[in-house]
Amino acid sequence: MNVIIFNSLLLPASQTFIRAQGETLKTFTAYYVGSRLVPGLELPRDRTLVVNPGTATGKLQETWFKLTGSAPRIYQQIQNLHPALIHAQFGLSGVLVLPWARSLQIPLIVHYRGADATLTAASSRLTSLNHWLYFQRRETLKQQTTLFLTVSQFIKTKLEAQGFPSNKIHPHYHGVDISQFQPQSHIQREPILLFVGRLTEKKGCEYLIRATAEIQTQRPDVRLIIIGDGPLRKPLENRAQKTLHRYEFLGMQPQETVKQWMNRAQVLVTPSVTSSIGDSEGLPNVVLEAQAMNLPVVATVHAGIPEGVIHGKTGFLTAERDIEGLAKYSLQLLQDNHLWQKFSQQGRQHVETNFDRDKQTRVLEDIYQSVVQAKCFV
Repeated sequence: MNVIIFNSLLLPASQTFIRAQGETLKTFTAYYVGSRLVPGLELPRDRTLVVNPGTATGKLQETWFKLTGSAPRIYQQIQNLHPALIHAQFGLSGVLVLPWARSLQIPLIVHYRGADATLTAASSRLTSLNHWLYFQRRETLKQQTTLFLTVSQFIKTKLEAQGFPSNKIHPHYHGVDISQFQPQSHIQREPILLFVGRLTEKKGCEYLIRATAEIQTQRPDVRLIIIGDGPLRKPLENRAQKTLHRYEFLGMQPQETVKQWMNRAQVLVTPSVTSSIGDSEGLPNVVLEAQAMNLPVVATVHAGIPEGVIHGKTGFLTAERDIEGLAKYSLQLLQDNHLWQKFSQQGRQHVETNFDRDKQTRVLEDIYQSVVQAKCFV
């Protein structure tokens, strides 16, 4: 059976989890459909369809589709696929594709992953047309969507607080490819603190830089490696230049390079915070990938992170913006080899048991099957 994986933008480099999940399906074939292509991840050309093909009239077609749900050229192609269901990535994409699900009389699954469940209409009203449309159509989405998936229990509670029907919400962890994220024991660990993520407010990198400054007063050999890019890169680099003496900003890096750093580092630090406009994480995949690589994690008690990192067993958790806590726990793992080894082994076991992508994709396919068999159409 064919399934439409719909995301408004196909496909930003930060959304590897969408492609990975689609390409791991066995009993369904994923077709990637969106409003337009963006620089980022490569998708199979024969299974990728976009409303805006990049032509002179493409932008108008995209805007018209968002406002009305009408895109005759691509809709005909989708009809010919006879899809069993539509799986929309993020709530904002869900409202865009709702008219197609109604017209095709097939189930619609909408996957909430973080900011789409935590932003408010007031804080995001000027962000984009997609945000404006989302809050205009959210009540209809609540009523007509077949099933809502969430990346964590935390996101489920956020949706419930907004009046989404509890019986339609199902948490589902997408997981990690544990065959790809495997540690290489012959590589020597170094006194490195590693950060991987977009350089935005909610990632909290400012607090990690300040914590690293404290750590380097006691351990001058400790190095901070920051992988990722974003709007805050320049101010973060300025802060690091003034306060740190061993650090590197590496920008966006391919997965293989990230894995190499995860093999070398001693601690992954994920200091996520709730942003000034209410933006928060769902469950950042990097904390799972790190533990799969036998890399202990120091993170904040934020969103779904406590579901992925077990405090005192696979890593340490501290409050948001707690610079002293980030520094204290990082130093503890840097200096106590016995504790590091214990957390390292338990982290890998935790991911194998609860976040194996192959197992989680089989669970997702069971969800697909149950939705299709129930014939709960929009």
